[in-house]
Amino acid sequence: MQLGNAILRQLALRPFRTVVVDDQRRWPAWQVWWTACHVAAAIERTTSADRVGIMLPTSGLFPAAALGTWMAGRTCVPLNYLFTPQDMEHVCRDASVDCCITVDPMLEFTKGLPSGVRALRMEELPVKRVPRPRCCMPSRQDRLALLLYTSGTSGRPKGVMLTEDNLWANVRQVRDSAKFNSNDVVLGVLPQFHSFGFTVLTMMPLSIGAKTVYTARFMPKRIVDLASAHRPTVLVAIPSMYNALRAVKDAPKDAFSSLRLAVSGGEPLPQAVSDGFHDAFGVRISEGYGLTETSPVVSWCLPHEYRWKSVGRPLQDVQFLIADADGQPVPHGHDGEIRIKGPNVMRGYFNLPNESAAAFDADGWFRTGDQGRLDGDGHLSITGRIKEMLIIAGENVFPREIEEVLNHEPSIKVSAVIGMTDGSRGEVPLAFVELHDGAAFNEQAVRSWCRERLPGYKVPREFRVLSAMPRNPTGKVMRRALSATTPGINTPA
Repeated sequence: MQLGNAILRQLALRPFRTVVVDDQRRWPAWQVWWTACHVAAAIERTTSADRVGIMLPTSGLFPAAALGTWMAGRTCVPLNYLFTPQDMEHVCRDASVDCCITVDPMLEFTKGLPSGVRALRMEELPVKRVPRPRCCMPSRQDRLALLLYTSGTSGRPKGVMLTEDNLWANVRQVRDSAKFNSNDVVLGVLPQFHSFGFTVLTMMPLSIGAKTVYTARFMPKRIVDLASAHRPTVLVAIPSMYNALRAVKDAPKDAFSSLRLAVSGGEPLPQAVSDGFHDAFGVRISEGYGLTETSPVVSWCLPHEYRWKSVGRPLQDVQFLIADADGQPVPHGHDGEIRIKGPNVMRGYFNLPNESAAAFDADGWFRTGDQGRLDGDGHLSITGRIKEMLIIAGENVFPREIEEVLNHEPSIKVSAVIGMTDGSRGEVPLAFVELHDGAAFNEQAVRSWCRERLPGYKVPREFRVLSAMPRNPTGKVMRRALSATTPGINTPA
C-alpha cells in the first residue's frame, strides 16, 4: 500500500522525532509503528473479517490503529461515535464489522458496541512486548482501504468506498498544492472518522514526517493555548470553530502568527467569520472544497490567491465540469452542478449498486449535487446545494444567499434557511436563527435588514429562534433535523 508504506518509511527515517502530540502524551515515530504492529497482531488473533471498525477519540491512537489495520491486510471502517445506536448498528451490519478497535472511554460514551461486535481495547495491547516486526504493507491499487460512512444528514448512513489509490492520490494532491513538508506543525481538532480529519489531519502529515498536535474536544481557549505552546504552521478547522476562536476573550493578537495556512472546510465559510478572524489575528483563512466521495479535497484557495467566495482552483489531476440539468457545460460565471473527475474520486457506495451508478453521469463525471460556478481564471465558487434549492414563484433561490445576509445582521450568530410549502408561490423561505450571547431577537428589525438587501421574494416568510443549531460532528447544520420540526417543510435530500 503506497500511502501506508510512505508513512512507515517516514517513521523509520527519524524514529525518535515526535510526530504526534495529543491530550495524553507525545508520540515519537517509533511508538506509532510499535503500537500499529501490536494492533495488527491483535486483529489477526481476533477476527478473519475483511473490515475492522475503529472508534477512537482524535489522538495518536487513531493513526496507530489505522496503520495496524492496513498491516493486517484489512479495510478501515472508522465509526462515528456520535451516531445513534440505530445508525451504529446499521453501519456495523452493513460493513460486516465484527471487531472494533477502541478504548474504554469511547465504550462508556456510546454505551457499548452493537451486538455481535467485539471490542479490541487498545488498553489491553501487550505493548511492553516486542511486536512482530512489520516494515511494509500488502498493496493493490484498487484494494478497498477505507470505508467511510456519511454522517447521516440526508438519511441512513451509506458507505463511501475509497481505494488505496484514491487516498494516496489525495494525500499527494494536498501535499503538493500547499508545499507541505516535514517542518510543518499541524494543529487540529476535527474527528478522524471524518474524511477531512482522516486525510488532511492524520495521513498527510504522517506521510511527510510533519508533527501533528491533536485535542479531542474543541475548546476555543485550549486551541489558543496550544497554538502559543506549539507554534503551528497549519490550523485545520471548520467555520464554526473559527467563529468561536475569534470570540476568545483576551486572546493575544499574535496567537496564530506562526500560521502559514488556516484551512477551512466542511461547510461554507461566512464572510463575517472570515473577516472577523482576520481582524482578530491578522490571518486570512484558506477555504477549500471537497466531499467524502473525493477523499476529500478537490480544490483549495491558498492565501496568495485569495478572493472572496473562491474555494480555489482544482488540485492536480482533478477536473471540474459545471453542467446544466442536461449535463452540458455552462459558460464561466453561470451556475450549474459541479461534476468532478480525478484519481481521488471514490469507487462507489458500498452495497448500493443503484446509488453508485446514479452518482456518475454517462461520461464518468461524479455528480456532487452542489451548485457552483467557475470564473475566467478557473476559480470555483459554491453557490448552494441543488437539492436544497427553493423554487419561489418559478424563481430558483439558494439558501446560502439568504443566509449570508442574515449572518451579517448584528444580533444573529448563525442562520439556516429551508423551504416551506406555500399554496400560491410553491415555496417560501423559512429562517432558523441562533443569536449571539446576550442578544435579543427583534423580528421587525431583522425583516427590515433583509428587505434592504434582498428582493422581496427572498425575504424569509418566518423566523424561528433556536438556542443552538442541530449540527453533525463536523459542525455542519443538519437541515433534515430542522425540517422535521414543522409540518409542511420540504425536507432537503
